[in-house]
Amino acid sequence: MDKEVELPETPNPGHLARCAQLAMVLEVAASPKPGNVDRDHDYPDTTFEHFLASAIGTYPVLEKAAMPQGVGVYSGVGALIHAAAKESSRWQRGGNTHFGAFTLIIPLLIAMGSNRAVSEIVEKTTSEDAVEFYRAFSIADVRIDSVPEFDLDESNSIERIQEAGTRLFDLMKLSAGHDLIANEWVTGFTRTFRCADLIREKAATMTINDAIVCTFLQMLAETPDTFIQTKFGREKSVEVSERAFEVISGSRDLDSIKHRVHEFDERLIREKVNPGSTADIIIGGLFVALVRGLEV
Repeated sequence: MDKEVELPETPNPGHLARCAQLAMVLEVAASPKPGNVDRDHDYPDTTFEHFLASAIGTYPVLEKAAMPQGVGVYSGVGALIHAAAKESSRWQRGGNTHFGAFTLIIPLLIAMGSNRAVSEIVEKTTSEDAVEFYRAFSIADVRIDSVPEFDLDESNSIERIQEAGTRLFDLMKLSAGHDLIANEWVTGFTRTFRCADLIREKAATMTINDAIVCTFLQMLAETPDTFIQTKFGREKSVEVSERAFEVISGSRDLDSIKHRVHEFDERLIREKVNPGSTADIIIGGLFVALVRGLEV
């Protein structure tokens, strides 16, 4: 495995899948989490309950991803992400709840279930993984910036991927400069593991809710959210990160800045600006932290 996760010799797929489920549930329940759905507010078409249904309903896919595989065995990352998106849509009608999170935690589940490095898992993806990943977009109704070489709106993109033998990892490299999740794939999940460290550190002196919210604000302050960038442009994403930095400056705990967090939250909700990519990183970080032994 990579530097961050210590596992027993024979990881339990059910345990790993439950850690992934709990990560998704804890993230959406954390409040106040500026701009995103949480236990205190919904979006018109996507609610708190939609996220819960997605997290619970996708358990079979998560468990399958965590099943041990031998070295050199085809992992099916793309097919598993596709299956998770399909299963999520069967259990709720709120649209895209966890597509970015699935793209992060499926490779991590495969890696942890097989005691392999996550970088090895993503680098060994195939063109079939890329095709399955593209097919998942129509199910999840995902908003992203397409790469010019393989535009999601072009009907022949799948054929071109197959003809060129383009791996899913290759697609992520093309998107890494403008997509946080793709960037995780090509940088060894650096932000995800940093997020796990921050959550565990903060949870030692705070409730798990406060640790998640404070980590969310810190991660948002450090890196402009690419989901915001896709919807509103780079300038808006930078503005939101600067505001997050102002909110957390000088903070000792969540109570000391809660009034500022609520104001920030109300503003983003009013503007319909949601830092969705940052939320996905939080889910990935929570998953790693829970596997490491974080207790709620």
